[in-house]
Amino acid sequence: MRIAIVGGTGAFGRGLATRLHAAGDEVVVGSRDGERARAAAAELGVAGAANAEAVRAVDLVVLATKAEAAVATAQELSDDLAETPLLCVASELRVDSRGARPVSSGESIAERVAAAVRAPVAAGLHSIAAANLGVDAPDEDALVCGDDERAKELSLELAEKLVAGRALDAGPLACARALEATTAVIVNLNRRYRARTGLRVTGLE
Repeated sequence: MRIAIVGGTGAFGRGLATRLHAAGDEVVVGSRDGERARAAAAELGVAGAANAEAVRAVDLVVLATKAEAAVATAQELSDDLAETPLLCVASELRVDSRGARPVSSGESIAERVAAAVRAPVAAGLHSIAAANLGVDAPDEDALVCGDDERAKELSLELAEKLVAGRALDAGPLACARALEATTAVIVNLNRRYRARTGLRVTGLE
């Protein structure tokens, strides 16, 4: 699969590129700054380009920007994305001395992204920490949700390559509200127990 990672120079984007490249996928790291993208890509052994160029002629685009930039970035790339499926991995959190908590109780970032682009949108990977995206797959499951079957299928195919557990269909895109909130739970567990936690779903055959 040919995959573009928008926001690919950040910690999660770099980890994702490393894991997917090791799994044999063709990866393009994207950034607002094309030179920065190419420099990061050279370190990772993948291709790099400015975002608008990176999202063209790929099978799936992963939106891995910071949460506050996700919707605006998607809007800017809408014409370049066209109908290419998009996987949104962003979670909007507030972190202070008491811990992490979700910011919004309304629509998820993924739902707002879906309203901003023509491309079909899925959401997922919110419980996977960037630090766990090395070459060795972490012992956890990956959850993906979405309304478009093709976007969800491609996102689940990607997710299977990231974890030692399973890639699981968590339902419609509205469930991104719950998935995005799990990032806060993971952050709090990691801080409290000084660990690199993930999620495992039990009871499935």
